[in-house]
Amino acid sequence: MAGASLLALIDDIATILDDVALMTKVAAKKTAGVLGDDLALNAQQVSGVRAERELPVVWAVAVGSLKNKLILVPAALAISRLLPWAVIPLLMLGGLYLCLEGVEKLLHRWRHAAAPGAAPPTREMAAVDESIDLAELEADRIKGAIRTDFVLSAEIVVIALGTVAEASFATQAAVLSAIGLLMTAGVYGVVAGIVKLDDLGLHLLTRRGALAHAVGRGLLLAAPRLMRALTVIGTAAMFLVGGGILAHGIPPVHHWIAQTAALAGAAAPAGGVLEATSGLLLEAAVGAVGGGLTLLVVQAATALRARLGRAKP
Repeated sequence: MAGASLLALIDDIATILDDVALMTKVAAKKTAGVLGDDLALNAQQVSGVRAERELPVVWAVAVGSLKNKLILVPAALAISRLLPWAVIPLLMLGGLYLCLEGVEKLLHRWRHAAAPGAAPPTREMAAVDESIDLAELEADRIKGAIRTDFVLSAEIVVIALGTVAEASFATQAAVLSAIGLLMTAGVYGVVAGIVKLDDLGLHLLTRRGALAHAVGRGLLLAAPRLMRALTVIGTAAMFLVGGGILAHGIPPVHHWIAQTAALAGAAAPAGGVLEATSGLLLEAAVGAVGGGLTLLVVQAATALRARLGRAKP
C-alpha cells in the first residue's frame, strides 16, 4: 500500500515536471523577441568600462537581474491573483521609462555632435581626463543596466505568465522561475562573450598558425563594429519594446497599427515582410512620441519644483 502511494506520488511529480518543461518551452518561444532586445540593450549598457572590469561589471548586472526577478516573479503572481487590472498600467509605465531613456540617449548623442564636451563620460574620455572617476562611471553603468533590465524582465515575466494563465499556481511559479533563470544565464552569458571578443582576438594572435591569426584579426576588426552596432540596436530596442508596450496597452492605437501594417503588406509583393516591418516602425514611432512627451512632462515637473523651491522663504 505504501509502495503504491509512493509510485503514485512519483508519477504525479513526473507529470507536473513534464507540464512545467512544456510550458517553459512555450514561454521561452514567446519571449524570444524581448530576449533579443534585452541582449542588445545590456551589451550596450556594459560597454565603455575598463577592459579588466568588463566581466565583473557583467556579473554585477547579472546578479542585479536575478534580484530583479526575485522581486518581479512573486509580484507578478500576486498582482495577477489580486489586482489583474494593474498589470497593463504597470507595464505601460515601464514602457514609458524605456522610451524616455531612448529619447535621452538620442539627445546626448545630438549634444555630443554639437558640442563634444556635453557627452556623458566614457572610458576613452577618462583616459585623457583625470577628473572623470572610473569607479563612479562603472557604478553608473551598472545601475543603469539594472534599471533597464528591470523593465525588460517585467515584460518577459508578464508574457511568460500569460502562457500559463490557466495552470495551477505551483506550475506558474515553477515556469516563471525557470524562465527567469534561463533568460538571465542566456543573456548575460552572451553579453560576457561579446564584450570579451577583442581579448579572444588578441589571444588568437599569440597562437601559432595562419588560421588562428586570421580569426584573431577578424575578431579584433569585428569587435568595435559589433559594439557600435549594438549601441544603435540597443537604442532602437528601447523604442521598439517601449512603443510596443504602449501600443498594446492602448487598443485603438494597437488596432490602427495592425490595420495600417496589413494595408502596407497587401500593397507589396513581399507582403509578410513589409507588414511586419511596418508594424515595428509604427510601434517605434509610438515609442518616440511617448518618450518625447514623457521627457517634456519630466522637465516641466523639474522646473516647477525648482520654482516652488525658490519661492519658499
